[in-house]
Amino acid sequence: MAIISAVLFFIAFLINAADIATNDIFSSTNVMLLGLMALALHLAGVGSGWSARGRRR
Repeated sequence: MAIISAVLFFIAFLINAADIATNDIFSSTNVMLLGLMALALHLAGVGSGWSARGRRR
């Protein structure tokens, strides 16, 4: 999830820096918000791959 958010932040930066004309759905702000959502999910533990309940000793 962290890699996905980093890629989305980079795409938002490129859209903003290159001043690419996009439609309202694919604007740099919307891509940045998707990156923030992926980062928040990563920090919440979604997509970590390991669960504490699944392991037994």
